Amino acid sequence: MHCSSPKMVCETKIVADEHEAIPGTKKEPMMWGSTAAPGAALSPAAEPKDVRRDGVFIREFEREDQEEVLRIFHEGIMERIPNSAFRGIWQQPRTQFLYALLTVMCFYVTKSVTLTCCAPLILMGARYYYSRKVIQNYLDCALNTDMADIEAYYMKPTGSCFWVAVLDGRVVGIVAAQGHEDDNTVELRRMSVDSRYRGKGIAKALGRRVLEYAVRNNYAAVVLGTTAVKLAAHKLYESLGFCRTSQSEDYRLPGMSRSPLERLFFQIRHSRYRLQLREE
Repeated sequence: MHCSSPKMVCETKIVADEHEAIPGTKKEPMMWGSTAAPGAALSPAAEPKDVRRDGVFIREFEREDQEEVLRIFHEGIMERIPNSAFRGIWQQPRTQFLYALLTVMCFYVTKSVTLTCCAPLILMGARYYYSRKVIQNYLDCALNTDMADIEAYYMKPTGSCFWVAVLDGRVVGIVAAQGHEDDNTVELRRMSVDSRYRGKGIAKALGRRVLEYAVRNNYAAVVLGTTAVKLAAHKLYESLGFCRTSQSEDYRLPGMSRSPLERLFFQIRHSRYRLQLREE
């Protein structure tokens, strides 16, 4: 199993219908660009460590948060298994055609109606098995790279940070920002919300925190990559002002072996988004 370096592990997970929980912000791209005077970067001292939004308290990660952060991250990643196996197939028309062809071939070869009726169930069972295998490998990679030591990967390096959302004294959401000096962008990463607290606008508040961080540190753009299947996640990015820049139907997650069976039963769509804050 091959694990990519932390910079290559750029999946973002938002699994809640939260795009309507906080009023939409169609004009927010202009707001982000006008927060600071043109060409003037705010000093690190001006960066607030704690922000309260609509009852959600967003603060920087502390070592004591590690257990709850990993629980939320693990929960969000594991939800990808049924989403990728079952919902994801509706985004893969070629795979649908191939599975239909295999079902017809089953009847042609066996002449058995019973086996032919069982073929789709077998195919979907195989999809679930390989989805679980791949996503578990991806989770292991993440837990052995950046999520193994959040303080070292996000809190100490310049241009990176990790925040938690706190509601009623409990950590309910997470998000990270990782700066890339080569193209002067900051990457929104590791966003996830506790399943018990979704629909309260927490994901949107976390997203706004990253955008504010990017503006205050004079980055030119915020970027993210996502394999989210649910439409709500993509609507949330768009409500924050992001525009989709590319999409791949044959994305390789860290930890994938790319064996023939894995390629047959696991496919995932990867989308890249970008929010331009200012012109270079």
